[in-house]
Amino acid sequence: MKQRVLTFLCCLACLFPASVSAQRHEINDANIRSLKVIANQKWLDLPVMVLNSGRISIDFDDLTHTYRRLTYRLEHCEADWKPSTGLFESDVVDGFISGNTIDDVKESTLTNTLYTHYHLDIPNDKCRPKLSGNYRLYIYDDNEPEVPLLTACFMLTEPAGRSMGVRLNITSQTDLSINSKHQQVEMQVDYGNYTVSNPQQQIKTVVMQNRNWLEARWNSKPQYVMANELRWTHNQDYIFRAGNEYRKFEILSTDVTSMGVDRIGWDGKDYHAYLFPALPLLNYIYDEDADGAFLIRNSDNIEVNTTSDYMLTHFQLNTPSPYPYRIFLNGDWTYDRLLPEYEMTYNSTEKCYEAVVPLKFGYYNYQFLAVNEQGKPAAFSVDNSHYQTENSYQALVYFRPQGGRTDKLVGYANVKFIKNKSIED
Repeated sequence: MKQRVLTFLCCLACLFPASVSAQRHEINDANIRSLKVIANQKWLDLPVMVLNSGRISIDFDDLTHTYRRLTYRLEHCEADWKPSTGLFESDVVDGFISGNTIDDVKESTLTNTLYTHYHLDIPNDKCRPKLSGNYRLYIYDDNEPEVPLLTACFMLTEPAGRSMGVRLNITSQTDLSINSKHQQVEMQVDYGNYTVSNPQQQIKTVVMQNRNWLEARWNSKPQYVMANELRWTHNQDYIFRAGNEYRKFEILSTDVTSMGVDRIGWDGKDYHAYLFPALPLLNYIYDEDADGAFLIRNSDNIEVNTTSDYMLTHFQLNTPSPYPYRIFLNGDWTYDRLLPEYEMTYNSTEKCYEAVVPLKFGYYNYQFLAVNEQGKPAAFSVDNSHYQTENSYQALVYFRPQGGRTDKLVGYANVKFIKNKSIED
């Protein structure tokens, strides 16, 4: 078992350098499925909340009914997601930073796929974070403490009065195109009560589209540096390809097909959900989506975490010839990771790309992502890009005071672009 996990980790290291992958959830055990990290039940958003104002909920399944005693360790990170080295454990949490057990454990009931569901809330009676910033939570099997089963990431912001003002505006008037294929992010950061003497060193920023860390823009230089604020206007680095709306489907039952599902099959061992074949989207057609998010649910919507089954979900993209790029499935449920299980293979006989992924009942969004030889998202896209696409944009702003020992998360903004409008969350 240890050798299998270490081999899996080595494959991840080859695909994703630490500096790129550090900020995303990681699953290091093939039995762990359906990891979900949500702040204050807002499943459509990044796992971000104000310090000491609610809870971060972490849920996942272990595909067995064999109980495992799982413990967790919390780690504070800097703006670049490298572990904070200038802090003591007592600086980071009230309580214990490691060795705490996950006690909310339930077996699945009346499901073909047997699994055990684990749930954890942060903060709790044993572990209460004291600092804003980035956090990684490592979960371990007590019998194999060398390698974490999974890593969950979340962020805590400074409360009101100790935060900076962050404003985003999204426009389709860009230096690359006007009302065509792109969207431009404009950002303003107001220092508030903070004294900023060297903004280039003290302030760090991350801007992303649809919570997608794969193409996040890190520490872009502002056009305007003023006494009390920074402004990014017509910043080339903040021009995003608008893309197209996400495809969506629901698997809610093993008996009846739901949205986006053509048929359901049974092979004597597993249930199969066959999605309607997809074609490249050439024109823009509005379809309300969740910008890549997913939600575990079933047709009864009762005890969804333990009564929802798993199905082998079949994806198909019809195209007469293969693309000169690797094609991956992408959405929040792939955790922005280009893993082999999410890569599609071309079937030359059927003239289509195919992939089969085991998924728990729920509502899912996905897109097809082209990847170049360097293992990064390619400029090429399966679907045509249209400025009308309703994307969400997120901005994270970090600050380290003079003589400070760590980066504080002092600002967060989330806005939705709706055809030349920016609507704040």
